[in-house]
Amino acid sequence: MAVLFLERGIKCSLVRSFLHLSERSARSYWERYRHGSTVALFAKRMNARRKSQDDRIRQAVFALLHSPPSAHGINRTTWKMTDLQRILREQGQSISRDLISAIIEDSGFKWRKARIVLTSSDPNYQAKIETIVKILSELKNDEAFFSIDEFGPFAVKKRAGRKRVAPGEDYTVPQQQKSKGNLIIKAALERSRNQVTHFYSNKKNTQEMIKTMDLLRIQYRNCTTIYLSWDAASWHISQDLTMHVKQRNDEALTEGYPIVKTAPLPVGAQFLNVIESVFSGMARAILHNSDYCSVEAAKDAIDRYYAERNEYFRAHPIIREQGTRSGDKSGSEVNFTRVIIVKIASFVGEWLQSDGTDEAEDAIVDLKKRWRNPDFEWLLTASAMTTARRL
Repeated sequence: MAVLFLERGIKCSLVRSFLHLSERSARSYWERYRHGSTVALFAKRMNARRKSQDDRIRQAVFALLHSPPSAHGINRTTWKMTDLQRILREQGQSISRDLISAIIEDSGFKWRKARIVLTSSDPNYQAKIETIVKILSELKNDEAFFSIDEFGPFAVKKRAGRKRVAPGEDYTVPQQQKSKGNLIIKAALERSRNQVTHFYSNKKNTQEMIKTMDLLRIQYRNCTTIYLSWDAASWHISQDLTMHVKQRNDEALTEGYPIVKTAPLPVGAQFLNVIESVFSGMARAILHNSDYCSVEAAKDAIDRYYAERNEYFRAHPIIREQGTRSGDKSGSEVNFTRVIIVKIASFVGEWLQSDGTDEAEDAIVDLKKRWRNPDFEWLLTASAMTTARRL
């Protein structure tokens, strides 16, 4: 009756008043008639709870949900509930947005932000990883393995950071500042002893890599072999560098220096370079919230940081694990807990020296993020086991 009145142009308020209908009921009748004519108007209505379990309706919802909106003429990359309802109605499924939402939620669908995963385009990725793992797992007491990279260039100026402020205190850093100078730090982390060798350079080039190699040859002259591992930057893999490595090795036996071998990381796999975590710890402790008066002042702070860090790990080496949980007392392996401890010390030990807890919590979060990559896990496990055996 309500539909007949409305079809004849009688105002909806008069129809509702005469028939004692609610606005919702009158609108429901009219919408059903308008979208599905008399067939939909007089069709037997299904209970909403039973309707959400109807396989035909669920299949229609999920078929639409798994197709892109652009396939239905909608200029979006994700679905809106109103668009889902409209397309479903065009397909003959007249259901409410609440019911569509209930069907989706009951099936366990949730909003998730995509996590960007670390990848490498190197065709020899697996072979290079296996080579590094093999070197680390078989590293002898008279050998050394170095992770090498550069930090910077970065400007010496007032820097922002995270710190505790008093109530009402406004902590700001000017966006536009005059730099007091720039720095590039070249550093090498010896993986089993957890010692950092660093110096400052003006450029990132092959000559600086040769300088790094010569410095490590002198500093670790008591070793028989030193392994140099770095990423695939052009100055790390130049022919000139390769030639100098060969030349140094030809002179090594007669002059009493260690043999130099390279273990390059895969292309685009900087995330496997452990020195990056040491740089991150240094930046948090020394650069964040800093306002050094000069480049020399910044250098003094960085030098002191690495000196204290090296001294800390010389005085607090990783305790050797005696055997495994299975009862083997040979010490040839370490259990999973000890591997984790070694990783934390190797990665972020400089943060854990702090009296506060914020840096330590940030360090653990950073470690957990890196732990998600299985290749990173294999690499560090081998290094950690080598460290634990040696110490």
